[in-house]
Amino acid sequence: MGVVDYDELVSLQANNPAWRLLRADNAPLVLSVLGRIFVAENVRSISSKDLIARLDDELYALNARLGLGTFPRAAKAYLDDWASTEVGWLRKYYPAGSDEPHFDATPAVEKALGWLESLRARSFVGTESRLNTLFELLRQMIFGAETNPEVRLAELHRRRREIDAEIERVESGALPVLESSGQRDRYQQFAATARELLADFREVESNFRALDRELRERIASWTGTKGELLDEVLGDRTSISESDQGKSFQAFYDFLLSSAKQAELSDLLQRVQALPAITEPDPRMRHIHYDWLEAGERTQATVRLLSEQLRRFLDDQVWLENRRVMDVLRSIESTALAIRDLPGPGPVSEIDGTAATLVLPMERPLYSPIQQTVLADQTVEAGNDQLDHSALFEQIYVDPVPLSAGVRRALAQRSHIGLRTLIHEHPLEQGLAELVTYLSLTDDSFEVVFDERVTEQVSWSDPEGSERTATLPRVTFARTTGATRGHRR
Repeated sequence: MGVVDYDELVSLQANNPAWRLLRADNAPLVLSVLGRIFVAENVRSISSKDLIARLDDELYALNARLGLGTFPRAAKAYLDDWASTEVGWLRKYYPAGSDEPHFDATPAVEKALGWLESLRARSFVGTESRLNTLFELLRQMIFGAETNPEVRLAELHRRRREIDAEIERVESGALPVLESSGQRDRYQQFAATARELLADFREVESNFRALDRELRERIASWTGTKGELLDEVLGDRTSISESDQGKSFQAFYDFLLSSAKQAELSDLLQRVQALPAITEPDPRMRHIHYDWLEAGERTQATVRLLSEQLRRFLDDQVWLENRRVMDVLRSIESTALAIRDLPGPGPVSEIDGTAATLVLPMERPLYSPIQQTVLADQTVEAGNDQLDHSALFEQIYVDPVPLSAGVRRALAQRSHIGLRTLIHEHPLEQGLAELVTYLSLTDDSFEVVFDERVTEQVSWSDPEGSERTATLPRVTFARTTGATRGHRR
């Protein structure tokens, strides 16, 4: 990277989502959750339901460890915030044939995690393998672009002489072996490059979408004739696959799809992981090529999907040009592009209600005067009767604190538990009073849900040994996460 001037840094600080992520107050939460799901596990698409469940579990564990209120919002609210246009850490979209939103991390998450990874102290920093790689890259560029056959042949003969000399040394018994430091050096470079390559797939896919979006913008804002539009679009139809990035990706993908290359790569990875000099091999490197294939197929599917959408869009332009609905759609797209960067919450439209609200005069309640309560102005005198005060001390008091603690322990390993199951695991000790206390519990970590449609029976034994049974609506204790929620009664 070259020298970056002040104005460019100010622009990056204000607009770059990776920089914005590193400056965010909840950056540790975002990077830990999204890094584990989308980077460590190489997830390229996850449904909203599954991602909310995983984030909800993480928020519950953090709030239990760091204190309630550390992360007060619900999991869905966090995801909607991270996927907003102003933030740009998640891409929210609807796959074909599905009405449930899915999520994928943006390249900003990969870049932020890569920068944080570079902050870790390394006990071993290799340089030799990178120098050899630089030399090899220079040779490939110079002699790969050489058009003079004599120069190319001279280079090939030189490489053959080096190989022949090495063969002679091995045949004579002088077997050169790469030292342990050299093996660790090359393994470190291989692991870093493999992970960077996997991270680049997400950025390649994002760039493909940007190319497609630019082409759609030209179509939506086109003001010329149909023939000029078709010439413009069809001339750029192959812009995605013919771009420098598209050619490089296709060459890599074709190389990786070769069965011979896959077999060779699997064998090499297995042998490298078993080298004695590699004392702490990265377990993910053993199957990294499968992660490459999965990420590459995902990117390839994106290119196919974009091409299909573009083809359908062109078909609509050709066959439905005279339809008024297409003119309306183009007008909406043009207006959306024009106001996309305007400040404020965005355009807001309102529609009239579908039915009138009628209130008849006779339906209004009549005025009812408030009755005044008359208080007697009399002096209270102390009585002389001898009363038995023992009844005041025979009342049963049930402390709700240990009951709430028992519910929280029961919800530590599950999301909800019924009152009947809870009493079966922890029988009532104070009879009906303890049962009524369970129904009136209030706690920030769970809520009490009553289902009037279903009844169930709860049984217990009183101090005299008699079996008691109460019939009541189904009661469920459901775990909550984040801010204190209202209890439904």
